[in-house]
Amino acid sequence: MKILLTAAASLAAAPLAAQDTAKEQADVIAAAEAFFTALASPDKTALAATMDPAGMIYIHDRMDPAAPEVIVVPVAQHLQNWLKSPPGLWEGMVYSTVLVDGDMAQVWGPYRFMAGGKTTHCGIDSLSLVKREGVWKVANTSFTMEPASECERLGAPEAPAQ
Repeated sequence: MKILLTAAASLAAAPLAAQDTAKEQADVIAAAEAFFTALASPDKTALAATMDPAGMIYIHDRMDPAAPEVIVVPVAQHLQNWLKSPPGLWEGMVYSTVLVDGDMAQVWGPYRFMAGGKTTHCGIDSLSLVKREGVWKVANTSFTMEPASECERLGAPEAPAQ
């Protein structure tokens, strides 16, 4: 009898756990969307509100297949550089994988980056998010940076309508 009651309780709790997971994933995706909205914003200070300044950015530059390199930039430095970035930037991502475990999350998928209405590169984004004081922020990012000719192969999102 005890086993049957335990099994029944587990089955009843499963839909609630799925709802909690779906809400957590939606919250993480909303934080990633806020990050991409800030990237496109003419307000160059907006990005700082979406990132943890203690984080790191790893750029897996494959623009020249004969000379790939990994570039590491502290988020604090990136935020300072971002203040000088030109207007008209856009990045979109497909959220292929969203994992959440408590105050830690990972978002993975293909992306497209555009400047002045033209695709400059694309690749795979890997965003690590942390939840502090109830707020999700992008902490560490790793991304491949590949020529625009690779966007279709990678499954990068379409460019927004102009």
